[in-house]
Amino acid sequence: MSKVSLFSDRQKKMRGESPDVYVYDEIPQKLRVQIIHIIQDTIGISNPKSAYVYDYIHKVLCKEYGFFSLTENIINPNAYDRSYQKIKNYFLACDDYERCLDIIEQCFIAIKFIATNYSYYESKINATQKPADAVNELNLRFKESGVGYQFEADEIIRIDSEYIHAELVKPVLYLLGSVPAYRGANDEFLSAHKHYRNKRYKECLNDCLKSFESLMKAIHDKRSWPYEKNYSAKKLIESCLANKLVPIYLKDQTSTLTTLLKSGIPTIRNKESGHGQGADISDVSEHLASYALHLTATNLLFLAKCEATYRC
Repeated sequence: MSKVSLFSDRQKKMRGESPDVYVYDEIPQKLRVQIIHIIQDTIGISNPKSAYVYDYIHKVLCKEYGFFSLTENIINPNAYDRSYQKIKNYFLACDDYERCLDIIEQCFIAIKFIATNYSYYESKINATQKPADAVNELNLRFKESGVGYQFEADEIIRIDSEYIHAELVKPVLYLLGSVPAYRGANDEFLSAHKHYRNKRYKECLNDCLKSFESLMKAIHDKRSWPYEKNYSAKKLIESCLANKLVPIYLKDQTSTLTTLLKSGIPTIRNKESGHGQGADISDVSEHLASYALHLTATNLLFLAKCEATYRC
């Protein structure tokens, strides 16, 4: 069952009561219940196939948390639903928002897997919603609740701006994920997002630069351009420009682009997290990590599109 447009929801929108600012450290109870409904509607309940999926999710979470069970043994007349009930009860009562996001992420990774298993829906599993619709509804529920996360590329991604996410982050994830040669850059960009979500801002900057460098190396490999494996970002940028990766009609802007790329991601990373911090503990601010993350996305998208239209 997909989202239904209720009268009360339409009235709130007309009054401008939709949240303008995202929150990141709280998963409201209403949203948790809505997510449980989505999971149940998509995976199903009370049958062997759905039980297998919930058993797997429960085992993954318990192993990572060092638990034997998320909750006490569930007394349920239907043995197929025990793991589902444990996941549900833990999720609804959990006061750690990051663990709530863990559960959402693992459940929707399972849902994405189900999407490729066509035999899953051949039996009666009490499921009424298709996986793609479930992901779309989850992201819509996040947005409606003012919770700044989305499920993209099999991960929960933190978003700071809906516009930037839609126009920049999603296209980058799609573009990098669709080209096998860019898999390394894609993994590092996703890792930077995960560090950012978990407030590990130094690690975020490090993975931003790794992703930026990996994409340029992948472009060199794809085009058989010579380079040394230990090339820095600066040398890789210079090589990309020397090989006319930037379209000829942008030649006059090359000097400006060179300055932007050379003084962007590498400089931020080197100054804030790339070297020893000395006697004083240096902290990377959230707004600086956010800027680096989105600057990385801009550069990745630009260079990947330049490579896709390269004609030299």
